[in-house]
Amino acid sequence: MSFQFLADKALRGECPTRDEARTVLNASDDQLPDLIRAASQVRFANSGRKVKLHMLINAKSGLCEEDCHYCSQSRISKAEIDQYPLLSKEEILDGARRAVEARALRYCIVISGRGPRPKEIAAIASAARTIKQETPLALCCSLGLLTPEDARTLKEAGVDRVNHNLNTSERYHPEICTTHTYRDRVETLENAREAGLEICSGGIVGMGESDDDLIDMAFALREIRPDSIPINFLHPVDGTPLGAQTPPSPIRCLKVLSLFRFVHPKTEIRIAGGREHNLRSLQAQALYIGDSLFVGGYLTTPGQKPEEAWRMIEDMGFEVEEVDQSVQK
Repeated sequence: MSFQFLADKALRGECPTRDEARTVLNASDDQLPDLIRAASQVRFANSGRKVKLHMLINAKSGLCEEDCHYCSQSRISKAEIDQYPLLSKEEILDGARRAVEARALRYCIVISGRGPRPKEIAAIASAARTIKQETPLALCCSLGLLTPEDARTLKEAGVDRVNHNLNTSERYHPEICTTHTYRDRVETLENAREAGLEICSGGIVGMGESDDDLIDMAFALREIRPDSIPINFLHPVDGTPLGAQTPPSPIRCLKVLSLFRFVHPKTEIRIAGGREHNLRSLQAQALYIGDSLFVGGYLTTPGQKPEEAWRMIEDMGFEVEEVDQSVQK
């Protein structure tokens, strides 16, 4: 099958069939240049040569009651990480200022735990109001499971977007977490959208899932219609149940990104957690497929420094999509 055929379908807004999706994931390594070339046509048609930068802050670390097998912050993790309650408002504001310096368009406040406590949601809402007043940043929150009231509080405080990943397929979800369900995750996305928030939702590649699980997740996200899809690649952490898992190869990562680009031609696709660890020397090639990056690190693992990301983007002939410094809320 010609990958150009999939690019043409995507540009018409048509979704690949399951068999076509499997062909992408099972492409031979010799076919990789043709696959990237086809996926890049879809990327360029919708995003040009722009790359959006995002920065996050781990605003509450560890102390989590969930058992997500991939996560170093879960209750079953024995990983050595920093553990602390919700950061102060000033510390969260300092993170936003660093995001502006990093040329990020969006700042994401992330906390561990099943969902925010009332005092936490109030504190985050207060920080959000000040961030929107003092910076031009778009603001995202990733706070676990949200009630309709939580989502409305965030929206009223000026939060633009909520992140809550599906992580994997509905079939495979019980293999990576038992303390909440796949449906719980979908309901949080529904609550956020009902409150008028944008949606950011993606998954993690390399947790032992099958090709069909990846395809199921890609198709499920097409039904959800998120505004942004972060594709994370497992970065195994010693002390977690998936600590000995063999991570996906750089070529595998590019095939998965290509699949998501064909399924989601107009959606922002973020080359997210684990890109440095898994894509290694092929990180720059991923810019032909995805159109946004996290810079400055993740929750408990380091990442690429902003200035290194700028250089990579510019070396590849792309350009950072700059925040409008004149926009002050």
